[in-house]
Amino acid sequence: MKDLIFSVFPNENFVDLGLFQFGMERCAPSHSFGPASRNHFLFHYVLSGMGTLMADNAKGQTVTYNVRSMQGFMIFPGQVTMYIADHQTPWEYLWIEFDGLRAKGMLETAGFSLDSPIYHARKKELREEMKSEMLHIIEHGDAPPFHLIGHLYLFLDYLVRSAAALRVMSNSTLRDFYIHEALEYIEHNFQNNISVEDIASVCGLNRTYFGKIFKDSIGKTPQEFLLNFRMAKAAELLKLTSLSIGDIGNAVGYQNALHFSRAFKNIYGIPPREWRNRNCLH
Repeated sequence: MKDLIFSVFPNENFVDLGLFQFGMERCAPSHSFGPASRNHFLFHYVLSGMGTLMADNAKGQTVTYNVRSMQGFMIFPGQVTMYIADHQTPWEYLWIEFDGLRAKGMLETAGFSLDSPIYHARKKELREEMKSEMLHIIEHGDAPPFHLIGHLYLFLDYLVRSAAALRVMSNSTLRDFYIHEALEYIEHNFQNNISVEDIASVCGLNRTYFGKIFKDSIGKTPQEFLLNFRMAKAAELLKLTSLSIGDIGNAVGYQNALHFSRAFKNIYGIPPREWRNRNCLH
């Protein structure tokens, strides 16, 4: 096996869950990376050997973790980390970098946080399935995008189910149900004139409480999520179709083209027409 296998995922059209890069490395003794921060979530799974992770926690304090085979560690967007292979038994690991609108909520369900970045599997068979999915992605880097994204979902399913503590799963079941209902409603109605009150009502919750559990789970307020979701869908249409700016605005819930253009610019930094000129695929 090669000491390093590395691939970059070339497709950016996946909003809910996207893949950025992935690979495998057999590290030299004392090999280190960092200090550095990432733009996305980055998970390492240790196949053999051991090493040390130094990562900032939620208070900005650097915490040191010893990680060995059959364990792993999660790096969060913007988190400063450094990791070093052991001098005598350096680690060999797999890694996957991913992100998306659903990523934060899925990882919180598994119990990952800035204060709890280490992966400990509670079920061996699920851990092995997770490893198999990582290897499949790494070994099939030239497969079609939908194939790789499908296996990314399977990897995260096994990651969540193998890592989640029983306490976390039981305490969060009702909250997860509400968030699932809210996301389903947004995905099916984002093109309509819906409000946060509408979303909360579907869940049977008052707006204040709904806003709190949504922000805690997703990392964005319902308004921010809805805006980002609409603009991400708009960007897909701008890149993949020849629809007019006005038609695309209507398709994502904006009857006024000027309001749509302003909202799009707030997210992407440039007007939709200019963004299309830079990114158009048709």
